Amino acid sequence: MHRLSRRSVSTILRSTGSASRYGSAATAVPLSDSVVDGEAKFRWYSVSTTGREIPNKTKQLNLKHTYFLGTRYESTAAESDSSSSPPSVGEKYEYQAEVSRLMDLIVNSLYSNKEVNASDALDKLRFLSVTDSELLKDAAELDIRIQTDKDNGIITITDSGIGMTRQELIDCLGTIAQSGTAKFLQALKDSKDAGADNNLIGQFGVGFYSAFLVADRVVVSTKSPRSDKQYVWEGEANASSYTIREDTDPENHIPRGTRLTLYLKRDDKGFAHPERIQKLLKNYSQFVSFPIYTWQEKGYTKEVEVDEDPAEAKKDEQDDTTEKKKKTKTVVEKYWDWELSNETQPIWLRNPKEVSTEDYNEFYKKTFNEYLEPLASSHFTTEGEVEFRSILYVPAIASTGKDDIVNPKTKNIRLYVKRVFISDDFDGELFPRYLSFVKGVVDSNDLPLNVSREILQESRIVRIMRKRLVRKAFDMILGISMSENREDYEKFWDNFGKHLKLGCIEDRENHKRIAPLLRFFSSQSEEEMISLDEYVENMKPEQKDIYYIASDSITSARSTPFLERLLEKDLEVLFLVDPIDEIAIQNLKSYKEKNFVDITKEDLDLGDKNEEKEKIMKQEFGQTCDWIKKRLGDKVASVQISNRLSSSPCVLVSGKFGWSANMERLMKSQTVGDMSSLEFMRGRRVFEINPEHAIIKNLTAACRSNQDDEDALRAVDLLYDAALVSSGYTPEDPAQLGGKIYEMMGMALSGKWSPPPEVQHPVSSQPGIPEILEAEVVEPVQADEQK
Repeated sequence: MHRLSRRSVSTILRSTGSASRYGSAATAVPLSDSVVDGEAKFRWYSVSTTGREIPNKTKQLNLKHTYFLGTRYESTAAESDSSSSPPSVGEKYEYQAEVSRLMDLIVNSLYSNKEVNASDALDKLRFLSVTDSELLKDAAELDIRIQTDKDNGIITITDSGIGMTRQELIDCLGTIAQSGTAKFLQALKDSKDAGADNNLIGQFGVGFYSAFLVADRVVVSTKSPRSDKQYVWEGEANASSYTIREDTDPENHIPRGTRLTLYLKRDDKGFAHPERIQKLLKNYSQFVSFPIYTWQEKGYTKEVEVDEDPAEAKKDEQDDTTEKKKKTKTVVEKYWDWELSNETQPIWLRNPKEVSTEDYNEFYKKTFNEYLEPLASSHFTTEGEVEFRSILYVPAIASTGKDDIVNPKTKNIRLYVKRVFISDDFDGELFPRYLSFVKGVVDSNDLPLNVSREILQESRIVRIMRKRLVRKAFDMILGISMSENREDYEKFWDNFGKHLKLGCIEDRENHKRIAPLLRFFSSQSEEEMISLDEYVENMKPEQKDIYYIASDSITSARSTPFLERLLEKDLEVLFLVDPIDEIAIQNLKSYKEKNFVDITKEDLDLGDKNEEKEKIMKQEFGQTCDWIKKRLGDKVASVQISNRLSSSPCVLVSGKFGWSANMERLMKSQTVGDMSSLEFMRGRRVFEINPEHAIIKNLTAACRSNQDDEDALRAVDLLYDAALVSSGYTPEDPAQLGGKIYEMMGMALSGKWSPPPEVQHPVSSQPGIPEILEAEVVEPVQADEQK
């Protein structure tokens, strides 16, 4: 469909002046002008007359009704320099333009696509025939027929519409930027029938000239029911004139309507192929309200007899017992006939109560080339400030892959204006990026046909349409989530869950609509995802917040030391195992007045604070905390007593602000990550110890006895490295950590499984000489003494 950009319009106006105001050279062309005695005189030649010259004077010109170009008023130098003349306030000139240049600008600037409205002529006739039935007497059927000649590159388009008289040809085709449809609509508005339902398309007066994008010559034959004569309009590309003549050939006569014949340029003769025409009609005019027929080659099969081979015939004569059968073959007989190429009643214009689910699914598969039925559909009409009709679908699977959510440009939404296809190439104008998977059609009567990217971005109508489309899309997805068949939403979430999480980041206005649709695993539901509503229902009475932990897998989240005390208290924790989960939840901030709390951050409040107990612990282990902080130095911001540990000796938690361990890991793995920002965004680390653990108690004893003990200091270093790994951080020097572990293993395993040492007997130094053994003297002992 034609798209007219604002930039193109401004270019034309700057170059040629207002074309709609000064008309076309089709009506009159100045051949010469001269100034005699200070008065401008002109000679005019009318292209549509018999060719005689018509002298006119300036005072005879009717500026209100005459369309002309190139007219210029000048004064002589003597008059301008005369001292006796009154003071001049400025000279007035008319814009000048070369018609061929103007046509070139209109054709090549206004239209960027060669794939380009017989429909309006039929609409007008149908409307006028309500009050004047005589208009339909010549041909009652209203249709459009397209015939092609691919060998000669000719396209013929015929409609049985209202047609044009000779004067209407001059006014409508001979005057640039004058629209017959616009005049008709204005007449309707001025009449009592202003409220009549009409969907006329052309209103700009330049659409006809788009034919010259592909044609060297255009011939228009037209017959109006108000006239007994048929006229022919003929014009060529880059020409400044056209001709109008009466068509006296009976073979060319049409009962009523207009026949447009395009003689295509050499490079554009491909448009004359019937298959190409069929494809263009399916794409752009499939739902025009009148039937469109195309001249197509068809065929049918039939059986024909085959001449026998003489040798075989002679053999058959010799064998009289064999029953002779005539040999036949199947051939295809080809012929040409008219074929209906469009559907006159779009499904979205029908009453939703009359459309079955099978009809919606069939339309979805046919329009978007899908083979699976959609998960859901929504057919609605929006009325009020902006009126439009739409059918939206949620696909069963992601067509571009489950992980492709970056590219917002899709062809999933087809925009129609008055049932004429406009575009499916959008960049977030009708749907935000995170809902780009939604497919459907939108038909509006409020948008102009020359919808450009600039109009879509700036139009208030489009903004209202977008808001209502998004709302309907959420209602449709919510319906899937509330379905009795839980597998449907599981399938949806598997394909489009990341899109909704992206919506948490990009669309703050719709947080309340997105949040109920989110699904996560949790510490109490590792096999099946739960919604935030289900989490809130399972919360303990004293629980104030929604707890979560971000990790790379359910396994690592399950075994993290941060969970220990929460599991003891039977508090559920959400497992955020998708890379986008953490930042999505951080943008969501809260749900139903419950704040999201990361259990890996400092100052975790589990609702069981005991200030008296904390004071005693600080007095008992305060010296240990200071000693460990002194040893670790700048590696940690502080050392504190933990309230989240039960079985682990220590853990490394993040500060309230900055990245968590999971986010730090993700940012390090970015291909184009900026390492300079890593230090800036990395949160402060707090080393928390569990005072009830045996290791911490031993280190406390070492701190009190000898703070410089090398074994105790090495144990502190190893404790920090172990906490670094178990808390989700990456050690800065893995090799050094490995060396410490090997050293500790050597100390722990030293001599544990080694055999006892064997007794070594001395060996004689001189060979051949027997070794002298010393005898052990045993003194006799009496039997009584043994007792």
